Amino acid sequence: MPHEETTRQGIELSARQRVAWLRLIRSDNIGPVTFRELINHFGSAEKALDALPELSRRGGSLRSPRIATLAEAEGEIETAERFGARFVGIGEPDYPPALRHLDGAPPLIAMKGSASTATRPCVGIVGSRNASINGAKFAAMLARDCGRAGYTIASGLARGIDAAAHRASLATGTVAMLAGGLDRPYPQENFGLLQDIYDQGGATISEMPFGWEPRARDFPRRNRLISGVSLGVVIVEAAERSGSLITARLAGEAGRLVFAVPGSPLDARCEGTNRL
Repeated sequence: MPHEETTRQGIELSARQRVAWLRLIRSDNIGPVTFRELINHFGSAEKALDALPELSRRGGSLRSPRIATLAEAEGEIETAERFGARFVGIGEPDYPPALRHLDGAPPLIAMKGSASTATRPCVGIVGSRNASINGAKFAAMLARDCGRAGYTIASGLARGIDAAAHRASLATGTVAMLAGGLDRPYPQENFGLLQDIYDQGGATISEMPFGWEPRARDFPRRNRLISGVSLGVVIVEAAERSGSLITARLAGEAGRLVFAVPGSPLDARCEGTNRL
């Protein structure tokens, strides 16, 4: 059974480093893998930012890449602070330990809420938005039992299975991964649940900029965060083509445990889990 509190280890970024990291990851064509390669090569985000125009010219680009400005990065950090959130770097103590070991882990995440909840060992629970009554009940039962055993429950704040898992683990600790900015949660019907998560010591995490409205292609990235923070992921209900199966695939690729709850062969909501 995991300890109630996890000893968090790491090195805090300075304010200057945090701004430079945010500028680099918000610049054009810089994803997590490229970010890490640039930091390893140049030694710091500031030096990498200085080198980007020359690197672009060497690559044959006819125009310089858009580099996030100092004012933009400082403005986003100020927005986060007003919202009660902060940016956490991959080497810092408040960064979820399991996520740190994910290939292509986001170098910076925006986090609001309890870091101690977000850094405990996590179990992901996801499933159908159009959940059956029994599916929602079973997800809640799993979430309560895992929570009592000392695990934080991670999910995606979606309606259905996700919401049932979050609600059942409010008292023991839950963390919601968002597809948009932390200030743009989705769906609207779960705004009350989100406030309950904050009020009862939970947390939210996103890698997207503040003000970012979630689009369809952002949800697989959100699913990657769910599997990334989790030691194992439970799929409660999932149709044959479903975002929950993306989470299962990503968890498997990352070497995490994948659990599937069997369901009726006559229920389309169980086709994906039964196949798993």
